[in-house]
Amino acid sequence: MEKREDLNEFYNRIKYKPDQELVLSRPHINVFERSACTGPLTYSRRDYYKITLILGEGRLDYADKSIYIDRPALLFSNPLIPYNWQNISKEQTGWFCIFNEFFVKQRDELLTDLPMFQLGHDKVYFPDENAVKEIADLYRKMMVENEGSYIHKQDVLRNYLHLIVHYALRMEPAKNYEQTQNAATRITSLFMELLERQFPIDSMQNQLRLKSANDYACQLSVHTNHLNRAVKEVTGKTTTEHIAGRIIIEASELLVHTDWPVAEIAYCLGFEYAAYFNNFFKKATGITPKEARLQIV
Repeated sequence: MEKREDLNEFYNRIKYKPDQELVLSRPHINVFERSACTGPLTYSRRDYYKITLILGEGRLDYADKSIYIDRPALLFSNPLIPYNWQNISKEQTGWFCIFNEFFVKQRDELLTDLPMFQLGHDKVYFPDENAVKEIADLYRKMMVENEGSYIHKQDVLRNYLHLIVHYALRMEPAKNYEQTQNAATRITSLFMELLERQFPIDSMQNQLRLKSANDYACQLSVHTNHLNRAVKEVTGKTTTEHIAGRIIIEASELLVHTDWPVAEIAYCLGFEYAAYFNNFFKKATGITPKEARLQIV
């Protein structure tokens, strides 16, 4: 499996320069016309989420499935599932919105719980003609908003994104391919659900209960090695990487949205000493917790 493409690498690939330096540990959302990204996509995972309105004929390969797109389609992709796209028709138009894990987990239950972003669920929807026009209008509004300087434009973009999501939730997923879910996918889904249930940490009296791969394996009644193999096979990341990544997201949220002392945040996230938490956070984000908090001011 090829290396995951992160947002910085994606922007380099399409030769796009953000107005502000991209901090991968902060919530981020952007919207483009599909013409900004030309040519076939290689089969790989991306380290970001993407919702695309496809206007053009092509073939989508993701996980162990292939689907022929011969009419307007709404595609949901996430960091867990590798995919690629092959153009068939010359004319390829539409729009796409990309956002990172921090944007998804930013106290947004709708995006967190979306079935189309979960393992084992379908990712492609075929809206009718009227819905296509309305979804296209939402993307156009997102483009205009994204180019503005309104300080709360991320919130506005989130609202437009929610509206697009609701169009998909009203529709039955496309069923012109066979859907299978093997044992590795099932155990990975259970792990991801259990991981997400540990959050948010909403009180300084709460402490993270499950902290290691072994903790999760015991809770799921499987051997740790079995859990690790399944998660790595399905997602391309280790169990430990998923746990650490989710802790970093929660740490960032607590630093931004609370005035809790860093030592208390460290305790709630399962670190015996604040120094261990500081090293863990800096290794993952490149800055200390205190520096992360100062960036918000």
